[in-house]
Amino acid sequence: QVQLVESGGGLVQTGGSLRLSCAASGRTFSSYAMGWFRQAPGKQREFVARIDRTGKSYADSVKGRFTISRDNAKNTVTLQMNSLKPEDTALYYCAANLVGYAVAGYWGQGTQVTVSS
Repeated sequence: QVQLVESGGGLVQTGGSLRLSCAASGRTFSSYAMGWFRQAPGKQREFVARIDRTGKSYADSVKGRFTISRDNAKNTVTLQMNSLKPEDTALYYCAANLVGYAVAGYWGQGTQVTVSS
């Protein structure tokens, strides 16, 4: 069983930055593909970024602006978000044990990111 707790969301102006963190419990953290997803009001949840043993991948909409990283010693995964846009406004979820780019075994409760224009 893995529990995920996100933090770091908030309100920021267009062009600003935020750093999201996800703290995970469980001894098998290092073996899991980890990722971030987001869901804007009235829209479906969408893939943002993932990291696994083979590397990192990003949605086209955030490529070059967002960076995912992990610290297996601390059981954390972070999402550095730069050059934020109003369309980045969403509830951001941390996920563990990803299969592909849509399915995950474990989900956090989400942290809200709001980008004002």
